[in-house]
Amino acid sequence: MYIERDISVKSFPALLIGLVMICTGLFVMVITISTFISIGKGTLAPWSPTKKLISKGIYGYVRNPMIMGVLTVLIGESVAILSLNILIWALTFFIINNVYFLVYEEPNLEKRFGNEYREYKKTYPVGYQDLNHLQEMRKYNNLLHCEPGR
Repeated sequence: MYIERDISVKSFPALLIGLVMICTGLFVMVITISTFISIGKGTLAPWSPTKKLISKGIYGYVRNPMIMGVLTVLIGESVAILSLNILIWALTFFIINNVYFLVYEEPNLEKRFGNEYREYKKTYPVGYQDLNHLQEMRKYNNLLHCEPGR
C-alpha cells in the first residue's frame, strides 16, 4: 500500500521548497532528540522516558517539537512532489497526535512532573507560539540566565 504512487518531480521550485522544509523538519527532530538526551536524561522511547522535565531550548518555543518536526517533513514531502495524498496524511498525523497528546501524554506528564509541568503548560500553551510571546519569553529567559552584576 502506498500513500502516493507518483513520486515524480512536477515542479523544480516546489521540489526546492519541499527539500528546505524537509531539512528544517529533520533539524528540529535532531535538536529534539539531543535535548531529550542532554537535558531530559532520557529518550523519546516510552521504556526510557526523560527523568527531568524539558522546558528550555526548543521547548521554550513549542510544547511538542518532535511532532512539529515530523509534520514539517511530511508537508515538505507533499510540497516537493505536489502530493495532495501526502498532505492529507500529514493533517491526519497531526490530528491523531494531538488527540494522543491531550488524552494520554499530557495527563501522564502531569502525573510524572506535577506542578512543574502545570506551570510549564501555563507559560507555554499548546501549538506554535506567536512572535510577541516568543519575544517576551526570550526577555524572561535572558533575565533568568543573567549573571550578577550584568
